[in-house]
Amino acid sequence: MSGFIEELREKIARLKEKRRAVILAHNYQLPEVQDVADLVGDSLELARAAMETDADVIVFAGVRFMAEMAAALNPDRVVLHPVPEAGCPLADSLAREDVARAREEHPGAPFLVYVNSPLWAKAEADYVVTSASAAKLASILAREGVEKIVFGPDRNLAEYVEEVTGVKTVPVPTRGHCPVHEFLISPYYVRKAREKWGDRAAILVHPEAPRESRRMADFVGSTSQMIRAVAKFRDRSVVLLGTEEGLVYRARRLNPGVRVEPLNPIAVCIDMKKITLQAIADALEKMEPKVRVDPNVARRAREVIEESVRIVTRS
Repeated sequence: MSGFIEELREKIARLKEKRRAVILAHNYQLPEVQDVADLVGDSLELARAAMETDADVIVFAGVRFMAEMAAALNPDRVVLHPVPEAGCPLADSLAREDVARAREEHPGAPFLVYVNSPLWAKAEADYVVTSASAAKLASILAREGVEKIVFGPDRNLAEYVEEVTGVKTVPVPTRGHCPVHEFLISPYYVRKAREKWGDRAAILVHPEAPRESRRMADFVGSTSQMIRAVAKFRDRSVVLLGTEEGLVYRARRLNPGVRVEPLNPIAVCIDMKKITLQAIADALEKMEPKVRVDPNVARRAREVIEESVRIVTRS
């Protein structure tokens, strides 16, 4: 480890203690950012950690919608987002007019909004779900007699929910997608991997990937579900993770006896990688940039998120 990186790590450790801060980092973050984090996980894991921490300050190493959600869930704490420019094209693809049109065209259909969405959308939704909980919540609604749902903003995840549950799922917007999963975990790259490795490889893909990519995979799941699934394929020569390449670092650490590789090493979320150790150190030193959200929107979003989590965890 370079002297510069080590100095930054030591500085962050001192500032964390001084500020009574915790660092929450998404699975797609740079390895050195994951190493200084108090918790590394997916959106749901980090949301729960944000709700349960007793720290005074939360540093969110992730993209904008995640930091906003942490602020909404913790109105009495300071939430720092080291690089406010780190956004999410998928979350930003959802427009208010899309939601209003879908509500009008499908009256009575519950609106499930993916956690990868703006805070206003969470406040207007009936339920907030993650890639790990979306199908489960849709199944719960189906048992209660719901035959159709509106789901946004990821169309591939909407298709996956319908495939798994049989509930008619209307995507809003019709072409919402994560560019990394849509274009870099596309069927082209899955076929290339299968041609190279054959059945010696286990291919795990995220449900944000296109339908054909999911069909060719050995396993489909969220990042946390992928992490847990790696050990089940330890008999294969290699486990290929079909998602943003940052997940590989954590998967290798948790499964030292398994060869884990990215399905596509150029599947990189540029926005996630904007968060650096220097940015984290600067944020803790200056106590900026703080995440500020409308308290009324935050309160409603918090109610929807908490109720959605309760429904999923008790069933």
